[in-house]
Amino acid sequence: MAVATFGAGCFWGVEFFFNQIAGVELTTSGYMGGDNAANSYNQVKTGQTGHAEVVQVEYDASLVSYQDLLEVFWQNHNPTTINQQGADVGSQYRSAIFFHDNGQKTMAEQSKRALISSGKWGERQIVTEIAPALEFNRAEEYHQDYLEKNNLPSCHISF
Repeated sequence: MAVATFGAGCFWGVEFFFNQIAGVELTTSGYMGGDNAANSYNQVKTGQTGHAEVVQVEYDASLVSYQDLLEVFWQNHNPTTINQQGADVGSQYRSAIFFHDNGQKTMAEQSKRALISSGKWGERQIVTEIAPALEFNRAEEYHQDYLEKNNLPSCHISF
């Protein structure tokens, strides 16, 4: 299995979208990008740890490509708002791609440039962070598959 890690706001909705893709075997909500000593929701939600809420995606690369995952990432959040997705505000909700190798880094950078060139967001700047994957801290169990467990519709950000 290949691994990809994305931050696009509240991980409940991000996890939901990636779970819809054939070839995605497992999604796990968690935290990345901050002080690894702080790894609980109560710490991360303060916005003081430097972590982002992320979803780690384990996928079969023979069935779905990293490029396909990037497309889902870009389509399902607003990459022009700094530290915010909808009503969720704070650095923990930032738009981020955490790459696991140089191939992912290159594809992430190319996809970001392509999005900018597309003009989809007009004059608005794409603020998505592209950074090396750091230690992944798994979120508490109640966050895993939250929407499905609670029979809730997806949380989709309107932009």
